[in-house]
Amino acid sequence: MDVLTLSREQFGFTVAFHYIFPPLSIGLGLILVLMEGLYYFTQKALYLEMAKFWTRIFGLIFAIGVASGIVMEFQFGTNWAAYSRFVGDVFGSALAAEGIFAFFLESGFLALLLFGWDRISRGVHFFATFMVALGAHFSAVWIVVANSWQQTPSGYHLVGQANGTVRAEVTDFWQVIFSPSTLDRLWHVYMGAWQAGAFAVLSVSAYYLLRNKNKAFAESSLKIALTVAVIASSLQLLSGHDSAVGVSKTQPAKLAAYEGHYDALGPAPLYLLGWVDEKNQQTHGLAVPGLLSWLVTGKTDGPVTGLNAYAPENRPPVNFVFQTYHAMIAIGMLLILIAWAGVFLLWRGTIFKSAWYLKILVPSVLLPQFANQLGWFSAEVGRQPYIVYNLMKTSDALSKTVQASEVLTSLILFGCIYLLLFVLFIYLLNDKIQKGLQMETPEQGRRA
Repeated sequence: MDVLTLSREQFGFTVAFHYIFPPLSIGLGLILVLMEGLYYFTQKALYLEMAKFWTRIFGLIFAIGVASGIVMEFQFGTNWAAYSRFVGDVFGSALAAEGIFAFFLESGFLALLLFGWDRISRGVHFFATFMVALGAHFSAVWIVVANSWQQTPSGYHLVGQANGTVRAEVTDFWQVIFSPSTLDRLWHVYMGAWQAGAFAVLSVSAYYLLRNKNKAFAESSLKIALTVAVIASSLQLLSGHDSAVGVSKTQPAKLAAYEGHYDALGPAPLYLLGWVDEKNQQTHGLAVPGLLSWLVTGKTDGPVTGLNAYAPENRPPVNFVFQTYHAMIAIGMLLILIAWAGVFLLWRGTIFKSAWYLKILVPSVLLPQFANQLGWFSAEVGRQPYIVYNLMKTSDALSKTVQASEVLTSLILFGCIYLLLFVLFIYLLNDKIQKGLQMETPEQGRRA
């Protein structure tokens, strides 16, 4: 394979692996605030033990997330030097803000969260938990800001360099932060992260209930997580709609690829499933007539731009984007169904006795992860062939000196290292789950 393909696969692999962990830390951070808040206001030992257990899980996720995320920044300099020169002024400010306002905030209070249970007051520890969760959420803000600028660049001008290259420089920092896609994408990311954390807690809680282990802990954890899951999965449907409407305005070629539309259509159908024949420019599948037009324009006969409005070399890989996008939506609808089924069973008072539902919850932890990854694939591949939409093509962003053999070697090495990290993560996670609660005397960890 050529150096461009290998570099893209290497970056995609390392980012995909890393992206397992930040959504979990964001979602678990929120749930930790809820659990410890319940302990702070009720002083029930059960909520204290819940918070302690999930804090240990959070610490593990945070550690692996940091270890897996370092590699990405080095790739900007090694594999994508031309890109780094082009966006350095823009990305430098966003990533610096992420380090100062998010990572330092999260990691600074993490020590108090992990080791301060019986060393600081209950109120101070609750504050530390809140700040860790806030730092995790802030981290997403600045990463989304940087990525959204790639999708919908704003607040910049192009400046020529002495060596003949061009770079983007910031003219309005607030426009960089609030690019046309930032808020839609941030909301969408948050809901996906909340689902990841909620279904992780639901999975472990259901496992304990099926094993008749830590029953009171599992029942309370399940109720809290189910509340977050219902809210996040329902709001995710709305955020997904807002994102699609935004894409129709700012990246119409991407929306056309999402739905496999080549001709400008009005009314445009919305596909539920299907397959795109890119050679013959035809999409086959089950579709609802006029639904896409209605969703993005408010009219059943509203026009939707097709891929034929763009030269073939300026189109993304259509079938790949079509499949990942529709798989993401299918999983999202399944998550809504699972969450609301839990609410119904909870209302009926049978949720903790419904073994069939608990057995569904155990593997459901994987669903938000799949949805998050598929959504990321859809957004990033759907932007191709541009690395910065309409400004810089991916093929022009490569480092000039890197060789395909070097990228292949590092890709293999990264694969081995990340495999070891993942095995270590699963082993330690399983060990913590199998050990369950570490009950303490009521006096411990209860300072005022």
